[in-house]
Amino acid sequence: MDIHILTLFPGMFRGVLEESIIKRAQEKGLVKIFLHDLRQFGLGKRKMTDDYPYGGGAGMIMQIEPIYNAIKKIKTQNKKNKIKTILLTPQGEVLNEEKSKKLAKKPSLILICGHYKGLDERIRLNLVDEEISIGDYVLSGGEIAAMVVVDAIIRLIPGVLGNKESIRLDSFYQNILEGPLYTRPAKFKGMKVPDILLSGNHEEIYKWRRKEALKRTCLKRPELIDKTILNKEDKQILKEIKKG
Repeated sequence: MDIHILTLFPGMFRGVLEESIIKRAQEKGLVKIFLHDLRQFGLGKRKMTDDYPYGGGAGMIMQIEPIYNAIKKIKTQNKKNKIKTILLTPQGEVLNEEKSKKLAKKPSLILICGHYKGLDERIRLNLVDEEISIGDYVLSGGEIAAMVVVDAIIRLIPGVLGNKESIRLDSFYQNILEGPLYTRPAKFKGMKVPDILLSGNHEEIYKWRRKEALKRTCLKRPELIDKTILNKEDKQILKEIKKG
């Protein structure tokens, strides 16, 4: 997968892209991430990328020309891949695990990071395929949102995580929250790890984890249960949970 990020502040990404899972995914050749400084596509001697809004009002607006030229260059240099262009904006569809799975299957993405007061509306109407938000709040720019999107999708690319079970048990992967996790020591200041996890009975451990995950989801995010594919055993577990 290729990920192209259009930003006015490429330096914000360096620490994020050079550590942990994202770094390893790049080293394995499973993903290539390209940072494109929009100022390189700026207009005039001062490489302007923003201007005052028509009609007046506070703040500066990102211009269409630098973003158009950046996208055009990327697509011209990558004609073999079908590239999906995404605008990070509070007005977009909120990112979730299902959306992340779909994006992880794309061969190439362009992520546009907005900044200042906003972007020329013609960018939204004519240059992007999709708009994505990471939540109902406002950030200084789209850079942090782009980092979230990159992290969410890269870990879903086959081969990035060594253990597929890690993904399968993650919160939201199956529309339920992840159950409780424990590690050594088995006892600490009177606090004990549940005996079932020390039993070595993997079938019973799986059942316990599934029950705890369903219980946690019912208590904290009950609306997710309606989106979950439940088998007969799950339905029986839910009946027991509701009985108390």
